[in-house]
Amino acid sequence: MIPAGSSTGQIRALSANAGRFTARQTSLIDAIWIPVKDGDDTGRAIFENHYSRRKYFNGRFDRRFCGPGEKMVLLTPDALALFVWRKFFSMDHQEGINCAIFRNEGTTAGRSSDLIRAAMELAWERWPGQRLYTYVDPRKVSHKRDPGRCFLRAGWRHFGWAKHGQRILEALA
Repeated sequence: MIPAGSSTGQIRALSANAGRFTARQTSLIDAIWIPVKDGDDTGRAIFENHYSRRKYFNGRFDRRFCGPGEKMVLLTPDALALFVWRKFFSMDHQEGINCAIFRNEGTTAGRSSDLIRAAMELAWERWPGQRLYTYVDPRKVSHKRDPGRCFLRAGWRHFGWAKHGQRILEALA
C-alpha cells in the first residue's frame, strides 16, 4: 500500500518485502528544482547531450557551460533534468531572462511543461516581472509537429524568429 500523501513523482517503484509492497522514493528532497553552480559535474553531463553544445576548435575544456551573465542553474533531485536561466546582453536585442538550456532526460519530477512552470516561478522570484524568452531550433530538436511544444504547454507563446531560423518563444509575468 502506498502511504497517504505520497506523490507519484516521488514514488519510483514498489518492491516486494515479506509479502507486502512498500513505496520507494526517488529522492529525499521534496523540491522540483535544486540550485547548483555553473560547472556542476552533473549539470555538465546533461548539457553534453543538449543540441546547443559546442566544442572549442582548439580542444580546450571549460568546466562552465552556461555562458556569461547573471545565471540560475537548476537540476532535478534525480539529476535527470537541467534548466538554466541567464540575464545577459543579447546580440539580437532580446530583453528579459533567457532560458539558455532546458533538457529533460526522463526525470520522475514531472512532465517537461510542469518543470518549465516551476522554473518560471523561480525566475520570477529572482527577477520579478521580467519577460522570459528562449530560442528553439526546429532543425535540431526531434521532429515534432510543434517545436517548443513543452514551452507552449507551459503557457509560453510564439514571439518571432531569430535570424538563424530559431523560433523565439516568450512568457510574460
